[in-house]
Amino acid sequence: MLGQVIFTEFVKLRRSKVTWFSLAAISMGPLATALFMWIVREPGRAAQLGLLGTKANLSGLTATWPAFFSMLTLIVGIGGTLLLSFIVAFVFGREYSEQTAKNMLALPVGRPAFVLAKFVVAAVWWVVLVGAVLAEALVIGTLLGLPGFSAALVAAATLEALLAAGIAYLLVPVVAWITVLGRGYLPPLGFALAMLALGNVFSKTGWAPWFPWSIVPMLVGMVGSPTETLPGSSFVVLALTFVAGVGATLAQFVYADNTQ
Repeated sequence: MLGQVIFTEFVKLRRSKVTWFSLAAISMGPLATALFMWIVREPGRAAQLGLLGTKANLSGLTATWPAFFSMLTLIVGIGGTLLLSFIVAFVFGREYSEQTAKNMLALPVGRPAFVLAKFVVAAVWWVVLVGAVLAEALVIGTLLGLPGFSAALVAAATLEALLAAGIAYLLVPVVAWITVLGRGYLPPLGFALAMLALGNVFSKTGWAPWFPWSIVPMLVGMVGSPTETLPGSSFVVLALTFVAGVGATLAQFVYADNTQ
């Protein structure tokens, strides 16, 4: 039965424009990074076009593969956290905006199956987006002819980007719970923006390893140097956040009344 519910959830996405919107949104990241790289490498031509090459140079950015991959991790980690929150809000919230929640919950299927199926759909959706952006980055970096390329660098950068993507996914069950609790799109998106802001604040303190939304900024080096290895406490916090979010979403689905 769970397999049938998962298949149905994927069918519901078949004609949705949101999937293409999410792909277009995350694809802008490597393109913007490539523009910055070009500005740094060609400051004179960039200045002629009014692209503020001087400020780009002052930022300390270098037009190399390591710098390109570092910004890619930032895109996947920080931008991906917000984009993934939007994806989860859409997957869970569309039932309320489209007035189909009462029909879904009336089916002779256990309610936990719907929750698990939606999490699976969001995970597969996210994996496809991350894979696409990594492939795009390799193509763009090659076209730019950036120096410093090596197979070891690609492997390390890919693992770091996947780690950031995985952390972003561990945070979204809480967003799913807010979506089901608020029965719409706006509460979870507001929550996600607030948590990103708080995460940036706490990342400047000693509490960063203990606040879930500060772990990605700490990893990608939004404050200070990037962290090569996360402390074990951060993984414990992420695991507890994921379990709590899934449990709260399941409880909301199973025990809360739907007054739609």
